[in-house]
Amino acid sequence: MGRLDGETVIVTGASRGLGASMAKRFAREGANTVLTARSEDELRSVAESADGETLAVPADVTDEPSIEALVETTVAEYGELTGIVNNAAVGMLSLYDELREVTEIAVEDWRHVLDVNVTGPFLCSKHAIPAMETGNVVNISSGLGRRGSAGWGPYVASKWALEGFSKTLAEEVEPDINVNCLDPGGRVETDFWDHLPDEERASILDPDVMDEAAVLLLEQSPGGVTGESMPAGDWESELSG
Repeated sequence: MGRLDGETVIVTGASRGLGASMAKRFAREGANTVLTARSEDELRSVAESADGETLAVPADVTDEPSIEALVETTVAEYGELTGIVNNAAVGMLSLYDELREVTEIAVEDWRHVLDVNVTGPFLCSKHAIPAMETGNVVNISSGLGRRGSAGWGPYVASKWALEGFSKTLAEEVEPDINVNCLDPGGRVETDFWDHLPDEERASILDPDVMDEAAVLLLEQSPGGVTGESMPAGDWESELSG
């Protein structure tokens, strides 16, 4: 028996990195796991390598009709939806070779980061929640959503916005649906950080820590912990109490 038996969960940004790792863990735990991202070939490769029930549905989190179709496809395939993990995001080093101060950032890049990192979770939540009788929304945040960091302007702004959005949404949908932010608590071991020198890689976190925290949040029953944000390593003590 898996810990997520009977659950149906959508994971955005699931074609690589943290999203792929979490999706594979959910499938192993028994969830019907719907993986979504724009890159169809990579997405299908991850889905096929998972040990469990998966469905690959290409979608763009910034495009509302695409997200509507994603939710409709999920419900048509599995008859329900009980969770969504809003993981898709754009960071500064996805746009530039190095960090840039606010005065050096193109407005179209600013808009792109906020579109993916804030509008994406908004659209996914807007269309997933009506399909959920009960369940959990997990928004992947960052410690930068609670403090500033030079060179990360658009990303920091997006994560502050995501934190506030999550708290507001939690109040709107409680007690049937729990909404929480999951902060990795640092850099997580994915191919995104392969460029780092060895001395910096020593502090990178094992993705299993993040995967476990996400499972803990998706296991929650209605009326559970909601409207909270904390690093992955802190959620076990929070939910076991």
